This record gives sequence, structure tokens and C-alpha cells, in this order.
Amino acid sequence: MTTASAAPDLPFRNDIRLLGRLLGDVIRASEGEHVFDTIETVRRNAVKFRRDGDEGDGKALEKRLKQLSPDDTNSVVRAFSYFLHLANIAEDRDQNRQRRAQWLEGDTPTRGTLRDAVAGLKSRGVTPARIRQALHQAVMSPVLTAHPTEVQRKSTLDVHREIARLLQDRDAPHTPDEAFEKSLELLGRIDTLWQTRMLRYTKLTVADEIENALSYYRSTFLTVIPQIYAHLSRLLGREATDPFAPLPPPMTPFLTMGSWIGGDRDGNPNVDANTLQLALLRQTATAVEFYLDETHALGAELSMTTLLTPASEALLELAESSGDMSSHRADEPYRRALVGIYARIGATGKKLTGRDLARRAAPPAEPYGSPDELAADLTVIADSLVEHHAAPIARLRLAALRQAVSVFGFHLATIDLRQSSDVHERTLAELFARAGVKADYAALTEDERVALLRDELTQARPLVSPWMTYSEETQRELNIFRAAAKARADYGPQAMQHAIVSHTETVSDLLEVLVLQKETGLIAPGADPTGKRPPDVGEGLIVVPLFETIPDLVNGPGIMSRYLDLPEVRARVKHAQYGVQEVMLGYSDSNKDGGFLTSNWSLYEAERALVDVFSQRKVRLRLFHGRGGTVGRGGGSSFDAILAQPPGTVAGQIRLTEQGEVIQSKYKDADIGRWHLELLTAATLEASLVDPAEAKQAEDKLFAEFGPTMQFLSDTAMRTYRALVYETPGFADYFFAATPLSEISELNIGSRPAARKSTGRIEDLRAIPWGFSWGQCRLLLPGWYGVGSAIEAYLRGGPDSGAEGKRSDRLRHLRDMSQRWPFFKTLLSNMEMVLAKTDLAIASRYALLVEDRALRNRIFGAMRDELERTIAALKLITGQRQLLADNPALARSLRDRIAYIDPLNHLQIELIRRYRSAQREAAGKASKKAAGSKSGSGKGGKAKDVAAPDERTQRGIHLTINGIAAGLRNTG
Repeated sequence: MTTASAAPDLPFRNDIRLLGRLLGDVIRASEGEHVFDTIETVRRNAVKFRRDGDEGDGKALEKRLKQLSPDDTNSVVRAFSYFLHLANIAEDRDQNRQRRAQWLEGDTPTRGTLRDAVAGLKSRGVTPARIRQALHQAVMSPVLTAHPTEVQRKSTLDVHREIARLLQDRDAPHTPDEAFEKSLELLGRIDTLWQTRMLRYTKLTVADEIENALSYYRSTFLTVIPQIYAHLSRLLGREATDPFAPLPPPMTPFLTMGSWIGGDRDGNPNVDANTLQLALLRQTATAVEFYLDETHALGAELSMTTLLTPASEALLELAESSGDMSSHRADEPYRRALVGIYARIGATGKKLTGRDLARRAAPPAEPYGSPDELAADLTVIADSLVEHHAAPIARLRLAALRQAVSVFGFHLATIDLRQSSDVHERTLAELFARAGVKADYAALTEDERVALLRDELTQARPLVSPWMTYSEETQRELNIFRAAAKARADYGPQAMQHAIVSHTETVSDLLEVLVLQKETGLIAPGADPTGKRPPDVGEGLIVVPLFETIPDLVNGPGIMSRYLDLPEVRARVKHAQYGVQEVMLGYSDSNKDGGFLTSNWSLYEAERALVDVFSQRKVRLRLFHGRGGTVGRGGGSSFDAILAQPPGTVAGQIRLTEQGEVIQSKYKDADIGRWHLELLTAATLEASLVDPAEAKQAEDKLFAEFGPTMQFLSDTAMRTYRALVYETPGFADYFFAATPLSEISELNIGSRPAARKSTGRIEDLRAIPWGFSWGQCRLLLPGWYGVGSAIEAYLRGGPDSGAEGKRSDRLRHLRDMSQRWPFFKTLLSNMEMVLAKTDLAIASRYALLVEDRALRNRIFGAMRDELERTIAALKLITGQRQLLADNPALARSLRDRIAYIDPLNHLQIELIRRYRSAQREAAGKASKKAAGSKSGSGKGGKAKDVAAPDERTQRGIHLTINGIAAGLRNTG
């Protein structure tokens, strides 16, 4: 297999050619020359069709695909999919290569690196001391979720890592024999990839999702995050240039990990107290196993003998108390001390997980009571080394382990709880009714609910009785909050800190969670409504509202002002939450509700309003951004997005979700993972350490100048979007027919259902499969629809636009917005990436899956016209003749991939057509049998007598979904 076009980047080209050739060799050997020739024929036809756009070429390609047997079809799909997987590996490696070159001493630092961020801050007069102070109070946390857009199996990702390692190893000099052996190993890995099943045949369980997430800690987070701390420490001058100088203590954790896996039960009936406990156990086991391995490795490193150099008294005492009686180590106190530390870590793991995690024999020992005790023992070792001229030795492994213990503790990552406000409401309604407190809680007004809930918080008597039985839903909710209380007691408060309330629409939605915490031992009963008796520091979970839809975002600041004005809440925020209140913003549902432009604008306005609400009440705001992979769900550059936030919304406090295929794209490789974590840290520092008054003044000026225009654009775009999606008759029918949504729903890519209700309505469909489906058919509608009409209306100077002057003046105004306003510039940049991946010719083929010609022409025509308007408007504002003209790297990447993505789209269409036809035929036969038809055999029309659609066809569709997602990269 060969690439479609040449590019000036020779190392990248060489990698692509090598991987393509080796994959071709594997296919020839495994499938035969016939299959290989078929693959090449399909690729050449697809390239010709894309290049010339000739309808005859398109029909010829379709004819060729229809002639493929089911087995040949799946081989072709696998070939193109795996080449795209390999292209991703090569591209990531090329990015690593370029970044490393820029990181070399003397080179210009890359934008987004910590070196660049710290240098820029210093040039603006921000001292290292001020940066350290900001970091001491900062929270930067990527939060891994299990939202189902990752279609690759862990087995496949593991082979990817090995291929990436071997590619990197090729940079080192080798003898001819070594080079040959490396090539053989690389060929073997690609052969393994080809012979490994690409798809899951069974649905993922929550336990599977937990294990998949933990693999990223082993490959990336546990080692990379301490590296980032060490790098930043050096940049801030905390280590002297003298390598024998004392080691600085571990930095206060500011960059930590979060997780929803095991605790996110919003719409997922498979998550309960048991999955939460499992997630905690597996996370703890992963952290403890890492500490055990590192401690054992330290024992090999710290071979110093007291016959040559002394050790501190504290270290000698630690060695004596270790229980290590080996005469071979009598003069090696560091090793003896580490034997004791290893034994205590092993005992801690057994205490917390119930399993013996130590893989080496160790003397009996007491478990550590907390990570701080382990950190203290490691400090004893570090201090003794420094005292006796061995600081360089301490920097080999010990320093990173000390930082890892401070960041990951025994819990590894903070697990969030999440549930819909509707469930909390039903739970409280049942508890109030069964306790005789209020017969019909649901019938109360909002003011009455707030009064009742506030009163309940003051009650010392329990609302829940052990003598009563409750509904299954209520019992599940109580059990998971009880499990959270136990987790905090067993693993420390860092193990669980947040309870997120989806669909927050009122203050009572938040107070309900406080009452549930009181009933399950998370917060003390009998809260003082005056706030004069403050809660304990760190008590309970922070109740985090999630504002998702457009109306929720509009109402959110008002809800928070009323919530924060309650005395008991104010006391809780001040004393139990360290003065910080978190608010989560949902990108997915706001986009599905109002479209791309309105979603982004509503989020921006909500953030500005929240800053004012929190500033007036002297409460620190921490925003939690519910970003997804595709631009329609908040995707795009995290670095640019953070810098484009309104002033005051970052301030050293930020959490953001990492979902689906974005997790593997960012974190499957340690080098790539470090780059993305550095981007997050650097952007947060840059956005936080600016003069707040000056930044606010500048932003207010931009908002006053451009805000009215943006509001007009938003209103117009939302009307256009909703007119198509929610007000056009038959749109839902078109969507379900013209996209592979139903086939995506059959993929085993997550433990959560694709829809909240089985109604066939767009409103009830989850935002993730909504965006994922549009990506598969190459329209990516959630990332652009409505923007073209909005800009066109503004340039016309419509009666509601508020625009004055000539069209040229209004165009100049939009261009000014795109150059001077980071918010608008980032919005257009993200949309441009989506438009570059959108393809009308491919999308038109999917439209043919809609049997109603009038409906098809009407809906597709509207989307085609809006796409053309949007592309024209974007080019007009940016002055570019081509999309991505200012981003040649991305343009090159897409250009190279298209030759392999296009055939997958064409094959997917053909396979869907076959599959659905077989489904209709089978359904028709089953209906006749059920009606007593004489056709077929057997009485009663048993289902087994009716031929089901070919399983190979279904598998082929799922393989194309995998390949297209790999090719486009951020589609979920």
C-alpha cells in the first residue's frame, strides 16, 4: 500500500511508506494477491473519484464495491482501517519528533510548552515566587469518562504502543543485523495487528471501562505527571544549578487526575455502589502496584554502603525497623529501609484491596495509615542522600516517586458521582413520603421545596429508617452515597470530592444532594442555617451543578446567586470547600439544543455572568468544562480554548472531561501525553497570571464592541438550526436513515445506552451518538450548521442585526472580531477544522439511503445550501481561498488520509444498504409467519426459521465505523 501524495516532511513520509509496505506484505501473505490487488483497485478508484469528481467514476466505484464478496469486503475494510491506525501512529511520532527538536537547548520554545509559558510570564514581570504561589492553590484536572466513542479495543491499542515504540527506536543507530531484527519485529507487530480482532463481540461492562482507563495510568500518567512537576520545578528555579544541592520537596499537587468511570450513573443503569467500590479498589491496586515496582527498583539503585559513606540517624533507624535480617545487606541501610517500605506498601495494598499485591517476599509489616506516612519515609531517604553528597542519585528515581505519592496517594484519581436531578427528586419524594414529612414533595413549588430541604438539613433525626424498605431506585441512590462515605473514610477525602447534578434547573436540585449526603453519613446532621456553626474542613462532597441546555446556561448564574446566598451553603463553601464552588458547563447538550454558534456563545455569556456572581460573593469559581472530542461537543485545541476564556473564569482552577477516542489520542503514548498535559498546565498558567483588572477592562471593551453582533449571529444561527433539526417535518426520519446511528448503537463501545428513551425523537437521543453519526457520514452538522445563514443575514444588515453602514463596513467589523477577539477567533478556527473534514459528495451518497426522494431532496438540499453559505462566509471573513490555508500540517494530514477514508465511507454505505435490506426482508418474513402465512416451514413462525441479516455484513459496517473514526480522529 502506498500513500496518496508526497509531502516535504521526509521522516514522516519514510515512516508512512514503511508502515504501508509492511502492511501490504502482511496482507499479501495472509489474504493473497487477489485481495491485495482488490484493495489497490478500490483505493485508486476512490482517489480518481475525489480528484475528478466525475459521476461516472463514482458509479464505477459503487459497482466495484457491490461486486465484492462479504469476505473480500471485510478484508478491504480492515486494510484501509489499519492503514489509518498506522498513519495515526506515524503522525503522532512525527509531532513528537518536531517537538523534541524544538525542546532542544537553544531552539525556540514551542507555543504551549511550560518553558514558553514561564518565559512569557517572567517577561511580563510575573516572578517565580508568584507562579509558585498560584500553583499552590491551583487545580488542573483532566477527568476521564467512559462516554462511548472509543471504538478501538485495548488489545489493538496495546499493539499500537509497541509499533510506536519500535518506530521511535529506529532513530537510534543500529548495525545492519540490528536494523534487520528491528524490521522483523515491526513486521511481526503489524502482523499481530492484522490477525487481532478489531471489534468487541460482547458489550463493554463498567469493569471493562475501568480497566481500559487504568491502562493509561500505567502507560502515561503515573510517570509523565511527576516529570511535568520536575520540569516546572526546574523552570521556576527551585533547584540550584549545582546537582549536589538539596532536592526541593514535592510540589503541592495542582495537576491531578479525575474519573467518572464507576460513579457516573446518569442514564447508565449499570453503575451502582458495586461499580463504585470496584473502581476504587482497582485504582488503589494500580497505585500500590506502581509504588511497589518503583520501590523495588529503588532498592537496586540505592546500593550505597556504610563502609564507604555514612547515613543519617533517621535512615539508620528506618533500616533497623524494616524487619530485614539479611546479612548480605547489613552494610546497606538504604536497601534495608526500602525492604521495610516495600513491606508496608504491600500491607497497605492488602488492607485496602483485600489482595496481596506484592510480587516479592517481604517481612511482616504494618500498613501505612495515609500516603503522608509513606511520603515521610521517602523523605528520610532523600534527606540522608543529600546530606551525604548523593543528591544526583536521589534524582534518578526517588524524586519522581515522592512526587507521584503526593499526587496519586493511595486513591490514584478522584472519582466523581453524577446523577440526573430527576432521580434525586424522586428519591427525596419517596423518603419524605415514607417518613411522613411531606406526602407529595413533587407537587411543591420551588420556594416550598427550598424551605423544606433547608429545614431537613437542620434535623438531627434521620429521614431514612433501617426498618423500612424503599424502591429499587431509591435504595440504589442511598447505597452509592453510602459507598462514597466509606470510600472517603478508607482512601481519604481526595478519593471522592464531587457530586455532579445533571440537568440542574433550580436551587432545590442542589439542596436535594446535600440532604442525601446528610442521610448517608457524608455530612454531619443538624446544620446551622445561620452558618455560625461551620462544617468541618473537607466535609462532604461538593455539590456541582451541571448546566447543559441553552435555557439552563441562561438561568445558571441566577441559580448560583440564590444558592450561594443561603447561609448554610455560604458556610459550607467557606469552611468545608476551602472557599471554592465548582460549576460544570455542558458543551454537548447545549450544542444539540441550539447549534454550534449559539452553544459557544451561551457558554461564554454564562461564564461571564458566573464570574460576576462569584466575585460579588467573594467565592472562588472553578469551572468544569464538559468537553467532548468533536468540535460540536467542545473539541478543538484545549490550549486555545483555555486562553479564549473570559477573564476570571480560569484563575488557576479548571477541570475538563476527556472522553472516548480523545483519551487514546492524547494519552496512549507517554510523549504525546506529556505534550497535552503541558498544554493544559501552560494555558492555565497563562490565563491565570494576568492582571485581573486590566484583563477584565480589555474584555469588557471587546464585549461591548462585539457582543451585540455576536448576539445577533447567535439568535439567527439558533433559529436556522432549530428550524432544520426540530421544526422540519421528517427530519428525524432522514437522520435515522441517512446516518449509521442504528448500527453505531449496536457497537459494543460502552456500557451506557445510546438514547435516554426509545422514542425515535431527536430530543431523547444522547448528544454523543448524535455527533458521532454526523461524523461518520462526513457532514459533521453539529459543528457548523446555522453559522453561514447568521453571517449572511448580518452582512445584509437585516432589520434585527443592529448593523449600521455598508456591507463592506459590516464585513470589516467581522474581520476585526476574528482578529482581535480570542473567543470569536477560536470559534472560527474550530469550525474551519470541521468544514475541512466535511464532504458533500460523500454525504450525498449517504442521503441516498433515504428512500423518500422528496424528503431526501428537501433535507439534504437545506444542508448543502447552508454548508456552501458557511464555507463562503468563513472564507470571506478570513480572506483565505482554501480551508486550513494557515494550518498546512493539518491540511496535509487530512489530504493524506482522505484516500483511505473515502473508500471506507463508500463501503459503509453499500454494507448499510445490504444490511437494512436483509433486515426488512427478515422482518417481512417474520410478520407473515406471525400472521399464520403458509410461507416458510414450521408452525407458529418461530424466529429461528427466519434468516437473519448476514453477520459478516454487520461486522463489516462496524469495521468501517472503526476505520472512519480512526481516520477523522475527533468524531465523538
